[in-house]
Amino acid sequence: MGNLRPVLIIGLVFLGYMLWVQWQKDYAPAPQPPTQRSQTQDDTRAVPATQPSRAGAAEDLPAPPEGQQTPASGDTLPVNGDLANAKTLISVKTDVLDVEIDLVGGTVVSARLLDYPVKQKEPDIKVSLLTDQSGQLFIAQSGLLSSQEAPNHTTPYESATVSYELSERETELRVPLTWTSETGLTVIKTFVFRPGEYEIAVLQNVNNRSEETWSGSRYTQLQREVPGDEDNGGFSDPARYSFIGIGFYNPEDKFSKISFDDVAEEPYRKTTRDGWLAMIQHYFFAAWIPPAEEDASYSTQEITGNGWPRYVAREISPVRQVAPGASTEFSSRLYLGPKIQDDLPKIAPGLEYTVNYGIFTVFSKPLFWLMEKIHDLVGNWGWSIVILTILIKAAFFKLTEAQYRSTARMRKLQPRIEQLKERYGDDRQRMSQAMMEMYKKEKVNPLGGCLPILVQIPIFIALYWVLLESVELRQAPFILWIDNLSVRDPYFILPLLNAGFMFATQRLTPMVGMDPLQQKMMTFMPIAFSIMFAFFPAGLVLYWATNAGLSLAQQYYITRKIAAAD
Repeated sequence: MGNLRPVLIIGLVFLGYMLWVQWQKDYAPAPQPPTQRSQTQDDTRAVPATQPSRAGAAEDLPAPPEGQQTPASGDTLPVNGDLANAKTLISVKTDVLDVEIDLVGGTVVSARLLDYPVKQKEPDIKVSLLTDQSGQLFIAQSGLLSSQEAPNHTTPYESATVSYELSERETELRVPLTWTSETGLTVIKTFVFRPGEYEIAVLQNVNNRSEETWSGSRYTQLQREVPGDEDNGGFSDPARYSFIGIGFYNPEDKFSKISFDDVAEEPYRKTTRDGWLAMIQHYFFAAWIPPAEEDASYSTQEITGNGWPRYVAREISPVRQVAPGASTEFSSRLYLGPKIQDDLPKIAPGLEYTVNYGIFTVFSKPLFWLMEKIHDLVGNWGWSIVILTILIKAAFFKLTEAQYRSTARMRKLQPRIEQLKERYGDDRQRMSQAMMEMYKKEKVNPLGGCLPILVQIPIFIALYWVLLESVELRQAPFILWIDNLSVRDPYFILPLLNAGFMFATQRLTPMVGMDPLQQKMMTFMPIAFSIMFAFFPAGLVLYWATNAGLSLAQQYYITRKIAAAD
């Protein structure tokens, strides 16, 4: 058995895993993207001033609760005033959000995140999470459902002004939109913004001045087109591997992740409380969060009209009765922002599941927690990665020492193994029996070198997802030429440094007993890893290079210690 064969096998397994991830992204079936030119998710080109046909289409109205008739489109409902010449969009700006609300339906049609530039070198161009632009529609809608008169997301509202801004002295900014029917029903939809928060309270106050009891419910929904598959970052683009789709949470089922393909095949249906819905993408997401104490019905819908598919995630509240002269208020919360892992659980239970670590969550979450604690001390995510790598190596030091000791013993047995090969020739069964007897007699475990590497595989891949998925590390600088840990090394120094460490480690470990093919593959591995790492985020390569350097030093120390003992 070659003494470096476990390393070769593990390396090939990891390479195979990365190739499988790449194949899934490139060739796995995906929803048909829109035919128009699309932008990247972080693009923030100007949004058209009005898009009433997209933000106020009646085909995406939800079905009413049981016992009610289909609600009428807002286009047929009477409204106060003539909006023909009025501005359609309401602009709202806080210290972290720049939002546009369409007076048609009170739909949030644009949301820019002011603390997150699209590109590090262009800080004035901010990430745009919501947009009603053709080819990349992503909007947040809300309204009321009733067989009687009620405003939904196709209904025109009125506003006293078209521009709002939260000042430094204000603790709250309220943006009211008003709708009134001819029979005396008034609805005031109010958006409440607070400083430093990505969470927006949406209140719909129903004041019944008519002569009949009003019956209805509230609904909220997110609607988007499938993002175009425009790959600007190639193999190194983290967004290529991050989930884009719909998420639902409830205490019973926990988090359900639904792709757009799944929506087309089988719509989601669930009635529960203490839940929420979201549409998720790399680093950022939008979510509607209803009041925790009330039941809510969750569903999905695919809309294929007009030649471009859209996907809707929806929530509907229970029906309420409002007597003449009485009023009621429906409330919900809209989150538009980053996946900041410390803040999300405070907003709603389970919201942290929007951070997509996949099946390695059980390893990735503790690793991120430890990295964050280190970052609190050193103030730099790059040094956090380095220190974390050192801690991981220290935790597995004894296992690694056992690996090198096993390798050393195996090396001493190589001459005797060669004699067995000459004695038994092609008789593999007798050869294996003889080798096992020799291992037992010499108290050597031929698998001893595999265990440390096998134990660390989940940690390697879990840290890979931490570095790819954590918005906290987005555009984070390190030192010198590494000014962004979330993109590739611009000068490929870290991949070359990692290759140098791997070559030096091979020189310390002669390939005794390995056949020529294995020797060639082992020699090629540093080159293969360097090519692969050249296009990976610098933070991930920093981890691998640090790990390779520590492994080299560790093997040098242990090998000399074993040699001195002999």
